[in-house]
Amino acid sequence: MSEQKSIMSSIEINRALKRIAHEIVEKNKGVENVILVGIRTLGVPLAHKLAAFIEEIEGVEIPVGTLDITMYRDDLSSLDYNPIVHETEIDMDINKKVIVLVDDVLYTGRTIRAALDAIMDMGRPQAIQLAVLVDRGHRELPIRADYAGKNVPTSRKESVDLLINEEQAVFEVVITKIED
Repeated sequence: MSEQKSIMSSIEINRALKRIAHEIVEKNKGVENVILVGIRTLGVPLAHKLAAFIEEIEGVEIPVGTLDITMYRDDLSSLDYNPIVHETEIDMDINKKVIVLVDDVLYTGRTIRAALDAIMDMGRPQAIQLAVLVDRGHRELPIRADYAGKNVPTSRKESVDLLINEEQAVFEVVITKIED
């Protein structure tokens, strides 16, 4: 049986996302040129929550897109299954915009590398920034978050997961020890 420990409650997650929303506004001197792009799957609801917090702060509705990186994965040829490719939904021009990629957990950096490739295939943004709920370390690529809700030192024998209920109303981040 695996041992699971909660490291962020729904209240703590909302507090971290509100702080990140303020940091995005401050770093970009407003949000008139900013687009949030959630990395499918769990980055998407986080991007929408960030957009809602930014709207509370700035009184401006910020565009939110959804990015599926499946076909950009560097391990695609080694997967034993037929990957399910979901639609990427970015209905706005990304050229000369600041793209804030949003994901739940930053680990090796490989997901972000794939997201960068996907975004660059769509256009030429002014800048790409990264917002993550949890940075757990163990990077394999030179990638870092511009905005992180929480830095959590972990072992490679642990997984860090964002749990969301069906209505995406209750969030929780847990660490699970992986059995050998």
